[in-house]
Amino acid sequence: MLRRLVYAFALTAVTSILAAEATEAAELIMVETPGCAYCLKWNQDVGAAEYAATPEGQFAPLRFVDLRDAPPDGVTFLRPVVFTPTFVLVEDGTEIDRIEGYPGEDFFWGLLGMKLKAKTAFAGGS
Repeated sequence: MLRRLVYAFALTAVTSILAAEATEAAELIMVETPGCAYCLKWNQDVGAAEYAATPEGQFAPLRFVDLRDAPPDGVTFLRPVVFTPTFVLVEDGTEIDRIEGYPGEDFFWGLLGMKLKAKTAFAGGS
């Protein structure tokens, strides 16, 4: 009986921890269009593989969306995306900030880091 109680308590605690982490899920959505020169430049300078290997990329995984498509299911943008690339920072399915355009690698990392630190629980990175 005691063993079952301990097991149930442990299972509840783990479930609560995982649920708390899920509510802090951040994501970076790159809205792009085919042939966009600045999108191509971002892919040359940063790229999905390099992004994914950074603390920022591990905290807020990257997803690509075409400008002509609607926001992904379960995601709400606060306003329409007009320029590409636009990097939409999303938490719990809702936009919390964005970077419009690609200002170059150094500015991209600096802006992204500032936005993540200001708007999420992100603590480290570039």
